[in-house]
Amino acid sequence: MIDELENFIKTNRKAFNDGEPSGEVWAKIAINLQRKRAKRSTRLLTWLGGIAAVLTLSAMALLYIPKFINADGTSGNVNSEIANKETKYRSLIIEKKDSLAIFASSNPDLYRRFTADLFKLDEEYIRLKDELQSTPNRPVILEAMIKNREIQLKLLKQQLLIINQVDSYNRVNQI
Repeated sequence: MIDELENFIKTNRKAFNDGEPSGEVWAKIAINLQRKRAKRSTRLLTWLGGIAAVLTLSAMALLYIPKFINADGTSGNVNSEIANKETKYRSLIIEKKDSLAIFASSNPDLYRRFTADLFKLDEEYIRLKDELQSTPNRPVILEAMIKNREIQLKLLKQQLLIINQVDSYNRVNQI
């Protein structure tokens, strides 16, 4: 079968090479190239805006976090290890939320669902923080607060993975 095809191509080679695509074909190619360039520049601007937001929020976090930590490295009566964990998780969560926000324009429904889940965890964290002031069992509440932050971070990582997969799927299907 392959030999027949090769023989056919060799015998009819001139017929294959004498025609050129019409102007209409070249116009369609040019339009498609322009669309791809426009999409590429929009993506670049979106990424640059996201990077600027991440840097801004990170700088703000670094400026304001020291105000909540005492000179001895503790946050109120909280030991320094828990304060360090809180600071680490808070900055990572801010970074991941900013990355998630970059995809908001391309997947608004998915972004809305994801932020609703995160909002519930944030509400629970605030409740725990309020409870921390009045409870005699501070270590248990502090561990619950840290666990909440860990869950938020894991959830954000999973959400970003899902959005990247959706974005990759959409890019493949656009071609």
